[in-house]
Amino acid sequence: MTTMAHDVADLALAQEGQRLIEWAAKEMPVLALIRERFAAERPLDGLRIAGCLHITTETANLAMTLKAGGAEVRLCASNPLSTQDPVAAALVAVHDIPTFAVKGEDSERYYAHIAAVLESEPQLTMDDGADLVSQLHKDRQDLLPGVLAGTEETTTGVIRLRAMARAGALRFPIVAVNEADTKHMFDNRYGSWSAATAGAGAGWRCAPPGSAPTSWSPRSTRCGRSRR
Repeated sequence: MTTMAHDVADLALAQEGQRLIEWAAKEMPVLALIRERFAAERPLDGLRIAGCLHITTETANLAMTLKAGGAEVRLCASNPLSTQDPVAAALVAVHDIPTFAVKGEDSERYYAHIAAVLESEPQLTMDDGADLVSQLHKDRQDLLPGVLAGTEETTTGVIRLRAMARAGALRFPIVAVNEADTKHMFDNRYGSWSAATAGAGAGWRCAPPGSAPTSWSPRSTRCGRSRR
């Protein structure tokens, strides 16, 4: 039984979570190459990183890569509805990454988890929606001098952070990952099309007899930013 700080649904789910993480890793070959390099070079040695992200297999592989590079990583959920409880358990029990995430957690527990992550006194932040950075500026201003920078994944988060910057309230630089071409293409354009297709397929399987399907083109998919 691990003694590290954590709050997950059930550590007994760790074996199932590890299988899911390993399955996802097979579809993430670039990250595997980065992890191999990080393990050899240790570019993040001793760096404390706090992440408020979707606690899923993809995030698990990212966290493992950062840890391989020497970072001390703590995670909490940016969206309680997307949390994969087995993955959260595996992060704690198998990979020794303090994780605070329970699928369906209420608002009080959600913000308690953010506070728990901030207890690590992070030097870098990874955010998905800007709640981590917002709470850092609101409740833990004592930590701000030690924060070097952060990242933000979503359009919503970037909008919030730009508002803070315009007001002169943002105390450290943020990389807007959402603006990167690779993120835009793979996540917003093609990812949105893939998700829409899967959703439509699921809907059609439940549609009443005689319902007419609706078709559309992936070229019409615009999410997050305008097409060039």
